Amino acid sequence: MSERVRDLRDRVTLGEYGLSNVSGYDFPGNYPGYDDTWDQEKFEQNFRVDIIKMEDDVLEFDMIGIDAALANAFRRILLAEIPTMAVEKVFVYNNTSIIQDEILAHRLGLIPIRTDPRLFEYRSAEDTEGTEIDTLQFELKVKCTRNPQASKDSSDPNELYLNHKVYTSHMKWVPQGNQADLFPEADTPRPVHDDILIAQLRPGQEIHVLMHCVKGVGKDHAKFSPVATASYRLLPEITLLAPVEGELADVLQRCFSPGVIAVDFVNGKKVAHVASSRLDTCSREIFRHEELKDLVQMKRVRDHYIFSIESTGILPPDTLLTEAIKVLMGKCRRFLDELDASQMD
Repeated sequence: MSERVRDLRDRVTLGEYGLSNVSGYDFPGNYPGYDDTWDQEKFEQNFRVDIIKMEDDVLEFDMIGIDAALANAFRRILLAEIPTMAVEKVFVYNNTSIIQDEILAHRLGLIPIRTDPRLFEYRSAEDTEGTEIDTLQFELKVKCTRNPQASKDSSDPNELYLNHKVYTSHMKWVPQGNQADLFPEADTPRPVHDDILIAQLRPGQEIHVLMHCVKGVGKDHAKFSPVATASYRLLPEITLLAPVEGELADVLQRCFSPGVIAVDFVNGKKVAHVASSRLDTCSREIFRHEELKDLVQMKRVRDHYIFSIESTGILPPDTLLTEAIKVLMGKCRRFLDELDASQMD
């Protein structure tokens, strides 16, 4: 394969007024002189996953050697098809706060619940009560009172009132059946964060509700989505076509995101070079400078995807990726089974 054909096939070029070479290559004959027929052995040789960063609830990794359709499949599964537990029903026994029952229920439903959904079954639509295998219960019972120890001339609500702010830390898990034996004391079901503000009260006001958490997926309601964000982008590739020196090197550095272009002193003069193309956001600011736009070539590697997963804290991001792979494998199995069944008919 010639260098020109390889460049057309493997790179998306960013120009001043648009993109070029954006056509896919997932079918044979799209590029002359190159056979893109599916070959599993070749795919296994070229496919690679590199973990770049994994800390707390954030995972960044590179997935190399796949097509955009597969990359987008992982993104959509992460958003909409990995199950979690979330508040589905709210039984209001007492609510004298200024927040209406419907708004309070909505706020409670969006609180992420830290518990492993793989330990539970989906709740049947006909089941109104719920059982220990498909439902978690939480109780929220808070009443605001005046603080008898508060200073008489104080105007600070935090000093004047007790329990005037209702947080997720006030939510108490109510075990059902043998659920207390299922979860160790250090890992009982609870909200992901204890400091999420639910409501504010004043003396005499009270909230007493019982919540039922059930298993669901994000395509049914966003509250079940296990990720705050799941996204991907193509790996940027920046090439300097000629040396950029002197004051022009500083101008070039300012055109890109911090860390992309480095300026060093070589033989007593400033010289620019590409330090890390990965950090670039492809803003194309370079094309505003006539003296620079013909000195820089901006591309993106077509089959190199930079994934970013930010978990809501319900499950670790690496676990979410593993579950997404399992979901995709299940979809493939069902599709192959249907093909086999149609051929038998």
